Amino acid sequence: MNNHYNPNLKIYARELRTASVSKAEKYIWKALLSRKQMGVGFKRQRPIDKFIVDFFSAEIKLILEIDGSSHLNKGTYDAYREQKLKRLGFVIIRFSEGEVINNIDNVHSVISRFIEVKKFDKEETL
Repeated sequence: MNNHYNPNLKIYARELRTASVSKAEKYIWKALLSRKQMGVGFKRQRPIDKFIVDFFSAEIKLILEIDGSSHLNKGTYDAYREQKLKRLGFVIIRFSEGEVINNIDNVHSVISRFIEVKKFDKEETL
């Protein structure tokens, strides 16, 4: 199961992980998402279909997006992208850069609740 991984975007995704990572993306990665701190694994700048998502957990089909100033004039494109990813079976949770930097505890709570619900759903279907 490759979760619609697109190897053609691999080089561009690597560039995004290194050259143009926002302060909020670095912060959430170190504070919450790296090394399975939330109990599930996340990948950074993951190519899915024809998009690159900020963070992705294959285990629970969760995409996390951190919206910075570059998203201010991209409302239509972001809506299209989100709709397409949802049709592929993913759940998207969006946070603003300000939320991540100024309220990491709330960001942690939102992600934790989603993970708990997913784990509970898995147990129910077993």
